[in-house]
Amino acid sequence: MSTCTTLSRELTEPLGATAATATTWLLLEQAGPWGAKALTESHLDRELGRALDLAAAGTGVRVALIRRPGRHADLRPEAEHEVIVAHTRPDASWVRRLRVAAPATLLDLDFAALGAGRHDGVGTEHRGDPIALVCTNGRRDRCCAVLGRPLAAELAAAGHTEVWEVTHLGGHRFSPTMLVLPYGYAYGRLSGATAKEVLTATANGHTVPEWSRGRSCWERPGQAAEQAVRELTGESGAEELTLLQRADGEGRWAVEVAHRDGRRWRVSVVAGVSEPPRPESCGKAPGTPVRMEVSSVEAVRAAPGRTGL
Repeated sequence: MSTCTTLSRELTEPLGATAATATTWLLLEQAGPWGAKALTESHLDRELGRALDLAAAGTGVRVALIRRPGRHADLRPEAEHEVIVAHTRPDASWVRRLRVAAPATLLDLDFAALGAGRHDGVGTEHRGDPIALVCTNGRRDRCCAVLGRPLAAELAAAGHTEVWEVTHLGGHRFSPTMLVLPYGYAYGRLSGATAKEVLTATANGHTVPEWSRGRSCWERPGQAAEQAVRELTGESGAEELTLLQRADGEGRWAVEVAHRDGRRWRVSVVAGVSEPPRPESCGKAPGTPVRMEVSSVEAVRAAPGRTGL
């Protein structure tokens, strides 16, 4: 039987505008096995997992569990847990790190502030290599384990010191998937070679549009618009583009994309459906996932003295 990733490739389903949406990521190290709903199905206290999920709701913060590549089935929790907090909006992105003995102390964080981009001095600033988060949760979808875990292991073996397995990035059918900090771009259908290309580009302040699923701080229509402008212009600088999105009718959006140099584009995005039906995850019934389709890209002249949104 074909896997969800095989069918997605055969149907040439676009990668663009499929990234999970979050302005800020809160990543908690939790060794050992993960269930399909990892926050409440792991060695992490179940009630704490529920409380973290509730605290993040509606704030723009997405909570996920992480662990180092390797064998995990019988691994018990460490005395301390690594925590990574990352905000991913253009020109305002940051990554902070801390270690906690009691993960429950994370409930003391101001989740609304984190979602808005204010870290209030929590932890210390991360200044090292890009952080690679590879989705490997086989209990959520087997493709993530079969394809993601070897990729995470390969990157770690190649000397990339900031490689982590993560519980869920969405889009199982695009496995292996990877989110890279500090910019928060998600990537899919990666190989070892293309994943290394992405990490090198990120270290140099760039993204790789060919494998990009979108920047997670934008909603999906905005992700589609940004991708369209990158394809039109060849721009790969991670922080060069910002955007403003507004609804333009049922299932339609108008997105203004601005370049740091003053260029601007008006992008029209329409919600379509993916045909023929295909499973969004292994074991699921076939469906027609919503896809973002760009209907037009129009260059506009910026008003005098106006260089950004």
